[in-house]
Amino acid sequence: MSLLVVGTVAYDSVSTKSGHRQNAPGGSAFYFSISSSFFAKTSLIGVVGTDYSEKYFSMLKKSGVNIDGLEKINGETFRWSGKYHDDDFNQRETLATHLNVLENFNPILNNSHKESKYLFLANIDPKIQTQVLDQMKNKPKMVALDTMNFWIDDHQDKLSSVIENVDIIFMDETEIKSFTKKDNIITAAQFVRDLGPRIVIVKKGEHGSIMFNEGDIFNAPAFPIEQVIDPTGAGDCFAGGFMGYLSGCDDLSPQSLRKALISASVMGSFAVEGFSTEKLSKITHMDIEDRFRGLHGMTNFDPLKNNESLPKRVS
Repeated sequence: MSLLVVGTVAYDSVSTKSGHRQNAPGGSAFYFSISSSFFAKTSLIGVVGTDYSEKYFSMLKKSGVNIDGLEKINGETFRWSGKYHDDDFNQRETLATHLNVLENFNPILNNSHKESKYLFLANIDPKIQTQVLDQMKNKPKMVALDTMNFWIDDHQDKLSSVIENVDIIFMDETEIKSFTKKDNIITAAQFVRDLGPRIVIVKKGEHGSIMFNEGDIFNAPAFPIEQVIDPTGAGDCFAGGFMGYLSGCDDLSPQSLRKALISASVMGSFAVEGFSTEKLSKITHMDIEDRFRGLHGMTNFDPLKNNESLPKRVS
């Protein structure tokens, strides 16, 4: 089925204890589409400047991403630079953000985009997310949204109005607690579900993720990684794995959603093993399936049989 993503395409300059990259390809839609393209045909809506390298256009095309909606206009591409703490990858400092051509981005969808059955509103201004939703010909089969603390803290009203019209929302543990003013993930997830989304996915980094789907709660582990190189874009690749799987199989059953979350964990694990998409550009579909099976093996155990019970201390 058709999968459409709208978000940022950027140049990232990143420093971690493993090294540094200057003007590497990045952005929420870029990461998402590279990840989702392993599972399904993906179309990208975004904007770049005249300084955007042709080799990155080629990278997207080589991955099978439809870039008819990636607009190139006069000006410079959106740029972000940041540094991660050496002792905690969950902590990072933004050194500079230059919106450039993104500042006046006004997405225009073609007829094919408007008929997409799966839509992902990547981390971007809620105003732009709304503009895309308003242009869809019919309500997509599944609409998912990602966000970040900047929109939660300074644009909560606009963000809330978008959230009311989506089926799935991705937030990390800090974001959902900040958005809901709740200290407990379960009550925070229920608060968000009451706004409209029937599925809430809470990302917990190296501790995995939790999916709240009506009465079904599923806790997916993170794939254990020996050395994290760069976590930039891991959340976008996580979402790409989830939505790519759903679009690829076109099955929204509870078991399919669980498999989608495991696929998300797998793609997030590959993303952190290199700067930008350096690791993702080297993996194969077999590599993805190996990790998928690995996660199943790490969490699989025999249930209690009808006549079986757990050991109990004898007095």
